[in-house]
Amino acid sequence: MSRPLSTSTSRWMASVRVRSTIAGTVVILVGSIIGSVLLVLLLQRALASTANETADGRAEDVARLITDSDEPGKSVDLEDNAGEDQVIQVLDGSRRVVAASSQQAAGRPLTTLAPRKGQTLRADKARVPALGSETPFVLTALGVNVDGQLCTVVVATSVSSQSESVAALVRYLVVLVPMGSVLVGIGMWVLVGRSLRPVERIRRHVATIGSQGLGERVPVPESDDEIARLALTMNEMLKRLDSAHQLQRAFVSDASHELRSPLTSLSTSLDVVGVAPSESRWTETRAVMTAEVARMARLVDDLLLLAKADDRGMVLHVEDVDLDDIVEDEVRRMRSHGRLRVTATIAPVRVRGDRGRLSRAVRNVVENAAAAASGSVHVGLASIDGSARIVVEDDGPGVPVAHRERVFERFVRLDDSRSRDSGGSGLGLAIVREIVAAHGGAVTMDESPTGGARVTVTVQLVQPPAGSSR
Repeated sequence: MSRPLSTSTSRWMASVRVRSTIAGTVVILVGSIIGSVLLVLLLQRALASTANETADGRAEDVARLITDSDEPGKSVDLEDNAGEDQVIQVLDGSRRVVAASSQQAAGRPLTTLAPRKGQTLRADKARVPALGSETPFVLTALGVNVDGQLCTVVVATSVSSQSESVAALVRYLVVLVPMGSVLVGIGMWVLVGRSLRPVERIRRHVATIGSQGLGERVPVPESDDEIARLALTMNEMLKRLDSAHQLQRAFVSDASHELRSPLTSLSTSLDVVGVAPSESRWTETRAVMTAEVARMARLVDDLLLLAKADDRGMVLHVEDVDLDDIVEDEVRRMRSHGRLRVTATIAPVRVRGDRGRLSRAVRNVVENAAAAASGSVHVGLASIDGSARIVVEDDGPGVPVAHRERVFERFVRLDDSRSRDSGGSGLGLAIVREIVAAHGGAVTMDESPTGGARVTVTVQLVQPPAGSSR
């Protein structure tokens, strides 16, 4: 089964690499296109602004020159004042050309703009037929007062060089943006592949781990990143799987051992009866066989309960339960045996839960205490801090601190010979923990005042108690 998983994981990693590369390349390409468009627009705006500022400055320079002369344009050399790609005219109040920087501009006005004194008017990308050119111009017209006469200084600036600069930039971008995106895509393909390389090593190692090799661990990269955390998480998962596998094997082994003992007793009894069949022999053997069948039935029931709890959780038939009635019944049952001195302090307590499950949990705790006690057992029930608390104490040898948590595991018996002789399977306290946990409670073990074990079961109350101890 590891081969299809390995193949699907490889395909997934290849798909991730392809999708990451394509997505990254597309993002870079779209971002480059948007950036290129913004760059072209900003360049056009900057060139236009520069052209306008230059034209305004040139117009003001010419205006100062003509205001210093006796007649507009007579003593002004506009050809020397015109910059590159510029044409200058001076118009008098009658819109006649009185001075021009070139022969072409000497015939007729370059524009119909008619600014007032001190006013500047502008026309962007205007066609100027008087110059005989199809190239667009930026026209700037400044109104100037010369000896009481309103004159107009016109500066026509060609935008062909700006247009050529923008066109050249666009050509470069058309080539460089796709090439850059391709290079970025290649780089991302390499980087993503290199980033996934540790994941591929982890995948290959996991693919070689079988059910018998759950003790192995995947290599953890030295880098403190997501890949390293993935490897650590994978190792933790393998550790949990290994632990679960070991528990499962131990569970099967212990269950087989526990079932073998009553089956052996039954087989031996049948052999004895078969060798010398008689009514008296059968009467003697029947009691043994009945006890072993009951023991085996209890074990099968316990195993089935735990298996169902592991599979889909413990199913509860929830109702209001008088917990004090359950505890009193168990106390009376234990007193009826007559072997131990049993004391009890029981207060009326009601909880919300499954009566049958809670009865079983209380019985298991009490029977565990009775099996370990030397002469006495004490059972207490009270309401403390909004919870029902059952305390069962014995005067036996107690449980070492190192084993007080372990005794709630399955098939754990600190005195195997005694437990098997008395019919115990090591599942009693494990069932208690499952039942109490299903009711949202907790069970713990510590030392009793008499030196034995004290088991405390806590379950949430459905309502406060309304009685006294009895």
